[in-house]
Amino acid sequence: MSDGNWIQTIVIVGGGSAGWMTAAALARGLDRRYRIHVVESQDIGVVGVGEATIPPIRLFNAMLGLDEAEFMRETQATYKLGIEFRDWGKKGQAYFHPFGVYGLNAEMGHFFQYWLKLNKEGAGLDLADYSLCAQAAQAGRFDRQSDDPRDPMSTFGFAYHFDTILYGQYLRRFAQTLGVVRTEGEVVQVDRHAETGFVTALRLKSGAVIDGDLFIDCSGFRGLLIEQTLKAGYEDWSDYLPMDRAAAVPCALRGPLSPYTTSTAREAGWQWRIPLQHRVGNGYVYSSRFISDDEAVATLTANLENAPLAEPRLLRFNTGRRRRMWDKNVVAIGLSSGFMEPLESTSIHLIQASINKLLQHFPDRSFSPANREVYNRRIQVDMETIRDFLILHYKATTRDDAALWSYVGGMPIPDSLAQRIALFEERGQLVIHPDEMFTPTSWLAVLLGQGVRPRSYSPLVADQDSRAIADGFRNMKALIARRVEAMPSHADYLKRHGMWAREAVMA
Repeated sequence: MSDGNWIQTIVIVGGGSAGWMTAAALARGLDRRYRIHVVESQDIGVVGVGEATIPPIRLFNAMLGLDEAEFMRETQATYKLGIEFRDWGKKGQAYFHPFGVYGLNAEMGHFFQYWLKLNKEGAGLDLADYSLCAQAAQAGRFDRQSDDPRDPMSTFGFAYHFDTILYGQYLRRFAQTLGVVRTEGEVVQVDRHAETGFVTALRLKSGAVIDGDLFIDCSGFRGLLIEQTLKAGYEDWSDYLPMDRAAAVPCALRGPLSPYTTSTAREAGWQWRIPLQHRVGNGYVYSSRFISDDEAVATLTANLENAPLAEPRLLRFNTGRRRRMWDKNVVAIGLSSGFMEPLESTSIHLIQASINKLLQHFPDRSFSPANREVYNRRIQVDMETIRDFLILHYKATTRDDAALWSYVGGMPIPDSLAQRIALFEERGQLVIHPDEMFTPTSWLAVLLGQGVRPRSYSPLVADQDSRAIADGFRNMKALIARRVEAMPSHADYLKRHGMWAREAVMA
């Protein structure tokens, strides 16, 4: 292959988290012979709502070589050990979806099956008692994960809460040190090749022309290149996930800095609470079929811990995905590729997953259709497994106190999810796809938290000595309690390790 067939110029349309994560990762992952150009306009707003992440973000930051303490200060970040769900399965009931794993050591073998066996025999064990993350979150504590598999802290897992606008700005500065070029301007015309239909250049309101070989669409919901230009199409999942609006507003923090996200089910959706160093992010995700915008804003503001720090912002969205995330020489990353509501903090992860797969399938100028198709299929599977996990939260509810909950409890679900639930109900068995983002811990937490119970357990543990297993569980619970007691508070950890940007806004 001649050098003339290599990609030379990559143009990213849109900044924000998606644009600058993509620019930074490509600048770090590719050599300097690639020219990377970001076109963004200050006149076009950034959504900037998703402030919670999941553990793979740590791998992304590490790949970039970011200093964690600097990253935490620059983005006003806090740690996240999981999500507390309130009023989801039943009103007045709560459960915790932790990161990390349940159990502490390999000697316990089939941990969850042992737990099932003991509970079938009347032990009444709470699964959350055997998660370091769940117990540390409840105590408001945090400490560093261990790389030593013999250390119980090796079962610990964490992610971050951060201000996504600050994160995008931080990555912009970082990417520019790696040679990424930024142009301020609004795209008013997209030039295409007369025969192939490939995008060849962007024309800006200023009159500037930005040409390129590979174009990455990070323009948000509008999908400037992937949809407005190439008409890639959209697969609508609103029958499964009917939330189509969100109202968001920050407020000052009250009380200790909790290391977890909170999701509280409301009459027509759910409300998030995300603690940052300088404020608390709040939002109400809801279905416009069941509540008006004004009522939603009133519900949100009535359930804040402090007075709002700004006017509520309203967002409209349609859950689903592009039929083609990569079409011709355009790859859609971020909201332009599709949207999954922020119930399990997957938006940032989907950006990261798309970038990783783009690097794995990085094209030359021939833009092989087979390569594009494999990429599209892989992103589709990512999105569909996330979709199914989100649907589970709604489907597995016994609430019938409002029209939304009656609807989602009775709605049809994809066969792929129905099969997972059926197998779990039979004997607590989980099916996890090789590339799947959500771990057995995640599925167990939500299935059990929402009230889905296995009828039996694996025959592999049927003949195991229940007394010996129970002794192991008692020792494990006591060890977790001791390790949590020895941890510093969440805020103290940030301050001790140079991660505290300034005093939090409290009242």
